[in-house]
Amino acid sequence: MALTLRPPGPRDEAACLTAQGEFGSFPFLLHWEPGLEWSTYLDHLEELRRRTRVPEGPIPESLVPENLVPSTFLLAEVDGALVGRVSVRFSLNDFLAARGGHIGYGVRPAFRRRGYATTILRQAVAIARAEGVGRILVVCDDDNEGSARVIERCGGVLESVVTLEEGATPLRRYWIG
Repeated sequence: MALTLRPPGPRDEAACLTAQGEFGSFPFLLHWEPGLEWSTYLDHLEELRRRTRVPEGPIPESLVPENLVPSTFLLAEVDGALVGRVSVRFSLNDFLAARGGHIGYGVRPAFRRRGYATTILRQAVAIARAEGVGRILVVCDDDNEGSARVIERCGGVLESVVTLEEGATPLRRYWIG
């Protein structure tokens, strides 16, 4: 299995939009909105990576300017197939410290239970380390046993389980040292 992480490009639109539809409430594509031109979306990701753009108009909470930090969004590919994605954030703010952590990843349903999530997270940890991140916060829903095992396999140590809003699924907070 030769899994590679790479930025999305012009040819990835169809596969990414298909993957977006497979995830339900968990977004495969970060900061994407229906109807957004793919080229505009790619420009937007690059601007977010460089943190040169402040979003305008009604925007998701994750895109409120004070919630943005230097980061990169990458696709996970195996033998030409899009199997997942990862977002690596190189610093934390209050929003990410509570809800998102340094790394957020997802594997498409048809590709789960093959070790891809572990490989994605390991590569993402290496990317974060290369950018100077020391301790890495990774969170998952408390009822997501698969993700909890992946994080633990990659060295994650459970700090706490927190409920941020009444009725919401608690989050497991892990640190990779």
